[in-house]
Amino acid sequence: MTRRDIAIANFKSGYNCSQSIVLAFKDILPEDENTLSRLASSFGGGMGRLREVCGSVSGMFMVAGLLYGYGGPEQGKVKADHYARIQELAHRFEEKHGSIVCREILGLTVRHDAPVPEARTDAYYKKRPCTEIIGDAAEILEQYITEHPV
Repeated sequence: MTRRDIAIANFKSGYNCSQSIVLAFKDILPEDENTLSRLASSFGGGMGRLREVCGSVSGMFMVAGLLYGYGGPEQGKVKADHYARIQELAHRFEEKHGSIVCREILGLTVRHDAPVPEARTDAYYKKRPCTEIIGDAAEILEQYITEHPV
């Protein structure tokens, strides 16, 4: 299975969008699956269903931080280089989806959604492009990692 397939399968099994991405890369990350899942748990639905930054984008950023990030109160080039990496990932995602903001991608007018997620039914998957968005995010991140080996 590709990382795209794994991320989509994660989402369809009930993980949120952010968890789906992070767990698709768990084999190359320095943390255990439970820690990764808990770390990413707050970022689904555009950060706790606030419909802000897309959870799959947040997931990409978390994986990038674990693979390439810095661990101290860095200044200057180290921080700038990492932020440039994050901006590049965001740009690649924006090229495909026009935005990194959940509500804009989904065409929602609500800024802060109810905290209770919708049931994951066939109708849910038909009306929401989330599985494709998650798959695209996994592909973008996998391509970036291939281009920039750790």
